[in-house]
Amino acid sequence: MNRSARLAIMLVAASSPLLSLASSHREAPLIAGSPRLDGTDLYLFRSYEAGRDAYVTVIANYLPFQDPNGGPNFYQLDPQAVYAININNDGDAKPDISFQFHFRNERKNLAVSAGGQNVPVPLLNIGPVDKSGKTLNVQESYTLTVARIKGSGSQALAENATLGGTRFWKPVDNIGKKSIPDYAAYAGNFIYEVNIPGCDTPGRVFVGQRKEGFVINVGEIFDLVNTNPVGPRDAEPNDLSRKNVTSLALEVPIKCLTNGKDPVIAAWTTASVANAAPRSTDSADQSEAESSRAAWTQVSRLANPLVNEVVIGLPDKDKFNASDPLNDAQVLKYVTNPTLPVLLNVLFGNAAKVPETPRNDLVAAFLTGVKGLNQPLTVRPAELMRLNTSTAPTPPAMQNDLGVLGGDLAGFPNGRRPFDDVADIELRVLEGALCGKIGSCGSQTMDPNNGAPYTDGARAAGPDAASVKISGAVNPADTYLDVFPYLNTALPGSPNGVAD
Repeated sequence: MNRSARLAIMLVAASSPLLSLASSHREAPLIAGSPRLDGTDLYLFRSYEAGRDAYVTVIANYLPFQDPNGGPNFYQLDPQAVYAININNDGDAKPDISFQFHFRNERKNLAVSAGGQNVPVPLLNIGPVDKSGKTLNVQESYTLTVARIKGSGSQALAENATLGGTRFWKPVDNIGKKSIPDYAAYAGNFIYEVNIPGCDTPGRVFVGQRKEGFVINVGEIFDLVNTNPVGPRDAEPNDLSRKNVTSLALEVPIKCLTNGKDPVIAAWTTASVANAAPRSTDSADQSEAESSRAAWTQVSRLANPLVNEVVIGLPDKDKFNASDPLNDAQVLKYVTNPTLPVLLNVLFGNAAKVPETPRNDLVAAFLTGVKGLNQPLTVRPAELMRLNTSTAPTPPAMQNDLGVLGGDLAGFPNGRRPFDDVADIELRVLEGALCGKIGSCGSQTMDPNNGAPYTDGARAAGPDAASVKISGAVNPADTYLDVFPYLNTALPGSPNGVAD
């Protein structure tokens, strides 16, 4: 085939979102139209906050590409959906524990006297905001249902151990410095201790807006990978530096997640909507009895980053979002015969060689876990994020953003931490960095690219503010916290140009 014909094929293929390396931001046609239900990233790691290494932190992010100045309504979650963090602890790809978040938006209809008439205001707040929420026109809250799918099949509400009761509150988004002068302190009021049914030790929970933690050179990746894939890792700006995201963060004792026999757990997050439910955002008509609703339809699913973007083909993206991990045999061809290396080879020739198929190395990386690292004792192949909870956490200053590829066994793909540069890791793995090490690539047993350092060119500044390393186009603001909820404080909507 001549080069012009190959380019024509490449251009048709690239007109789909296949080359979008924006984790799971707008990764499938249907979910792109429902941003409140769009799961963007999942993090799963043994807590590295001092004194918390007996816990696992899992963070599910939703609602991508949030501009900080996105008023007047900002970014509320859907009160007629259920957001779930699912845990499997016996390798069979079925949920053992499901942490289910249900939201309620209380609209207060605050009004002012205008010309002698009491008229409702159009704004989200009518004055400076504090933890009481008295000046908020809409206040979000949620309940957390803990469903134990197997065994007892029990389902119970978690208790707010900080305030009492079973309701938790979500801080309003970072409207700006006039409305909320110290957003970090304000948001900290909404980190709660939580009593988890069936667990003797409390955990912690936080739901709210955070600075987007995913680092990616989105613009140039969309433009037919308009960058050098074997160039410097810090040559391109992070296109998400000025974006926020909404996080559902949960910290749970390890012993409450494992089955007592196998230290490996797996996780994925889903968002589902109730069939035939009214689409009002007013809490007045919302029922507290969530379980009495009609059947739910799953519309979003996420475990490992980038899978639905760069692995699953366009015809099956929506199907994948609606499917259960148990049925992942239906997309096996996308793992064993990936298309991204072929497309990169069209674009860059021998700078991006195509490993032979079938790609059993990718089966291990995406579907079973890596033997000796994070593969369960018995395993059914399924696309899940797996974590070996017996691996000690790496202190922030010592974390390597290439995770296991960089010699840091507590990093991706053994779970995922905020600092892990999953774009670079997965590019290298897709291009054959693990051929012959965790599985074969056709007849190849060695890395066909000699460890070429594939990259999107963007990386974070450090695992926390104390470990910043500035080079190239790295933004010094792209860091993380070394305490729960780990993702940094949300950027303010005002004043314009404020970077921290």
